[in-house]
This record gives sequence, structure tokens and C-alpha cells, in this order.
Amino acid sequence: MPVALDTKVPDFSSDSTGGTFTLSARKGKTLVLYFYPKDNTPGCSTEGADFGAAHAKFRRAGAEIVGVSRDSLKSHENFKARMKFPFELLSDSDEKLCTLFGVIRMKNMYGKQVRGIERSTFVIDAEGKLRREWRGVKVPGHVDEVLAFVQTL
Repeated sequence: MPVALDTKVPDFSSDSTGGTFTLSARKGKTLVLYFYPKDNTPGCSTEGADFGAAHAKFRRAGAEIVGVSRDSLKSHENFKARMKFPFELLSDSDEKLCTLFGVIRMKNMYGKQVRGIERSTFVIDAEGKLRREWRGVKVPGHVDEVLAFVQTL
């Protein structure tokens, strides 16, 4: 069962471009967790760049941004360096986080059904509760919408 709105998110840890990432270590901060399908693809690069451009505004609002996909840590390190992201990327190759947040879907790719990540964003408040979710995200304008919500917390 994916985590539900207004409930505490179970603690988790994951390999990230900045070492081991643990949710419990972020207590007291708002966390923006965005799931994207694949490193180095057009939509994912644009979304990451948009979050990167707004990074300072999220920090001023007391929020930390973290990107998540099933790509390897090595792929994430290269993607982060190439895109100059000011935030960490989590490698979820075992799909534990994808399962926890219920983001794996069957999608159409070039006329074929494939299993992949549905672009989604989640805001976890300073107490560790899931406060907002966006599923099936369209990239244009999304980061501004997330920031506006974070600023209300």
C-alpha cells in the first residue's frame, strides 16, 4: 500500500549522490521528493533543471529537494554533474521507494506497454508527514506549483 496523504512516511534510506540518504535525518525540514523516469532524457533533464533553478527559493522556504529514479548511482553521478544539479539524486534500483510511493505504472512507449516510473512529486513536512502529491506530472509550470505549496507550510 503506498503511503497516504496526511500520514507519517515510514523511515527509509537509499544510496544517493551525496552518500546514504535517510529520511529520519531530515526531520525538521520539508522534503520535496520528485520521481522521474530516466536520467539524461529530455523531460527529466528539463524537470531537474527547473528544480535546480528554483533551488535557492526552496531552501529559503526551508525545503530540501531530492530526485529519485531507478537509474544506477553511477548514472546519477554523471547526470548530476552534467546538469550541475545543486541537490542529490537517489538510486532506487530495487524499487523500494517507487513501491512505497506507488509510482510504478504501465506506460506506452513507442506503441509498446512498458513498466516505468510515473513522473510524480511528493512533499513531506518537517514532522515526516506526506502533505501533498502530484502524479502524472507535466513538466511546464510544475516546479512553480510545488514551490507555492511549500511556501504555505
